[in-house]
Amino acid sequence: MPRFSRAELESFRDAEVPDLVGAGLRLLFVGINPGLWTAATKTHFAHPVNRFYPALYAAGITPRPIDPAAGMTDDDRAMMIARGIGITNLVRRATARADELDRAELRTGSARLAGFVAEHRPLVVAVAGITAYRTAFGLPKALAGRQPEGLAGADLWVVPNPSGLNAHETVASLAEAYAAPARAAGLLDV
Repeated sequence: MPRFSRAELESFRDAEVPDLVGAGLRLLFVGINPGLWTAATKTHFAHPVNRFYPALYAAGITPRPIDPAAGMTDDDRAMMIARGIGITNLVRRATARADELDRAELRTGSARLAGFVAEHRPLVVAVAGITAYRTAFGLPKALAGRQPEGLAGADLWVVPNPSGLNAHETVASLAEAYAAPARAAGLLDV
């Protein structure tokens, strides 16, 4: 696992991370925005304490563990795309913490996401983070889970954010939450 100094990580502030997307997209996970470690490794949800990939594996969404802390391998990316899994963010610019984003950036991000979904046509979209979802979509009373309105033709879900800052979630609770949209996308048996 690489080690980055604070100055090295800060050099990635406002950088963008390429979307993970390919043909046959079934399930699109949407983060809030890239963290600095994510930007440094060009791998979504890459911080060593982030539970995203362990939760995907625990849920059976991926057939093998992925350790993204040093950056996904080409084989990891190919496996995710072959499974029909994609990853993007509401806001493209990297920050140290999601609370550095303002309401306008999140609202703009929801419009960008709608266009992305219309273009790539996943069956299911899963936004990771209820607070960011509420702000981005102007739905202050939205609850986690399947949303009553879809997004650009896709089923829309809100799932817990896997960040280590979301301390009340565990790999097991995240796996359970991520399995529901994966089942809706046909990636897991019902």
